[in-house]
Parts: sequence; C-alpha cells; structure tokens
Amino acid sequence: MRRTGKLAAVTAAALTAGVLVNAPAANADLVTYCIGTGGAVTVPNDLYVPAGESCALTGTIVTGNVSVAAGGNLVVSGGRVDGQVSVAADGYLDLKQSTVRGEVTLASGGYGVYLNDSDTGSLAVRPKGSATVDSFLFAEKASVDGSVNAQAGEVYLDDGTQVTGSLSTTGTYYTDLHDSFVDGALSVLNSATGSVVCGSAVRGRATFSGNLGGVQVGPGGTLDSCASGGYFNADVSITNTTGATSVADTIINGSLTVQRNTPAATVAASNRIRGGVIGDSAAASKSARLAVADREEKGEQRADQRRAAAVSEAVAAGDAGLGR
Repeated sequence: MRRTGKLAAVTAAALTAGVLVNAPAANADLVTYCIGTGGAVTVPNDLYVPAGESCALTGTIVTGNVSVAAGGNLVVSGGRVDGQVSVAADGYLDLKQSTVRGEVTLASGGYGVYLNDSDTGSLAVRPKGSATVDSFLFAEKASVDGSVNAQAGEVYLDDGTQVTGSLSTTGTYYTDLHDSFVDGALSVLNSATGSVVCGSAVRGRATFSGNLGGVQVGPGGTLDSCASGGYFNADVSITNTTGATSVADTIINGSLTVQRNTPAATVAASNRIRGGVIGDSAAASKSARLAVADREEKGEQRADQRRAAAVSEAVAAGDAGLGR
C-alpha cells in the first residue's frame, strides 16, 4: 500500500522499529522519506526511498546518506548526495549529471546501477547469492573516485569512464570496458560469458582468469564489436579461459602471459608487447569472424525500461514535499 505521507522525520531507532515519529534535529538524526518527485531543494539529512516506491529528483542536494529499500527506485538528474548510497534487493539507482561523494553499494539481488555523466565514490556490487535478480552496473562518461568491486551481473564501462582505483570483478555475467581508463589494477575472474577490453587504458597489472566464453582484448574477436586496441602499462595475464581468446592492436608495457586457455589464445602481429609473450599462443587467422552478441545493448534496455517505469510512477505519486 502506498504511504499517504510523503515526508517523515524519524529517529534511527524509530525507523528500525517501523514507527514514524517527528524528532527534533538536536536530539537525533532525521530521515526524509521520498515518494514522488523533488526539485532543486536541499535535504538537510538522510533520504529514504521506501520499499516498492519511486523517487525522481532534479537538482536536489542530499547532505546525508541515501537508502533505497527493496524494490525501490531512485532517479537523480543534476543532483548531489554528500554521503553514501545503499540500494537493497531489486532496488535501482539511476544517476545523470549527478554526484555521490560517498560509496555506492548494490545489495545481493539488486536490480542495478546506471551512471550517465556522473561522479561517485567507490562502487560495490554484492554477490547474487540465492536472489533471482541478476544485477548490472553500467557507467557512461562516469568518474569513480575509488575502486569498483563487482561480484554479480553485468558490468559495462564506456565512453570515457574513469576509475581512480582498481576494477575487480568475480563471478559476473560479463565485464566489458570500452573507451575507459582504470588507474589501478584490473582483475576479471570467472565471468560466465567472458570479458572485452576495447580502446581502453589500464595503468596497473591486468589479470583475466577462469572466464567462460572467452576474452577479447582489442578488435577482431568473437565477443563484441571493437574499433581499436588499448594500452596496458604493466603485465597482462590471460589464463584458464574457455572460449576464444584474442589480443590485437594493443600496446603492453610489460609481458603478456597466455596459458591453459582452450583453445589457445590468438595473438596478432599488430600488438606491441615490450616484455614478450609467455605461454601458448597462435597467430591470428583471417577466417570469417563469428557474429558478435549485442550484450551491452540488451543490458542497457533493462536500465531504460526500469528508469521509464520509475519516473512514471514518481510523477504519478506527485510532489514528494521535500522543500516543505
């Protein structure tokens, strides 16, 4: 049932107990409930999106932390959150031209996080566990001031996205980087459909291991379309891969290790690898290229559909009363 009161100040203890009360700011932290839409106002405390509800904010500043409860949606355009953002199971966070100064965490079974021309602190996607929802993390023209650690779902960085720390994924559906920059190490382990790195730069060591479906570094592979290679400032290791593995048009300022891959990795003559190739590899062939999967396109459709539904529901709910 939808709450009729769209704004409530509650103490932390009362929130835990499920009792809504008004409390003076001098005695306890306040929490602002958001159901509906909000504009260019400042919320001087924490913000909470209740379970199954939608909140759409434009130009809003939240000085505290934000929590999106199970099945809730938060869409922010041109806004800012000074604290952390936590998104529960089946919850969704959508940021456009917005800033989150703290960490963003998507819980097990969270629906997803979509960043468009936005800045955040570190990003964490928890393991799926027994949840039925497969998460996603999509970032376009985004900046992450910290590290990215994902352990479920689809991970896709594109269009100039920058990560100041490391990018580490384990057990994702796929982990792909297009036209992006990672200032630390890159680690992709045990992805169900592999990994693509296209037109991107990685400053630290890059490790790909245990991935199914293959690993594609640069153009000419079987996983995804790719117009250019990339740059790795340290060693690159691709091991224990099942599925086609290819490295092309790529500069590696270290060694390339390709071992225990089935089939053997193809390493094109167009690469420039300062430390040489270690392991078993085959020259790239001129055989017909397999059809690539539009996996990022399909994934982005999930974000588009959820965003549209969330905004529609928030507009239907009306003004959230944040400026009162």
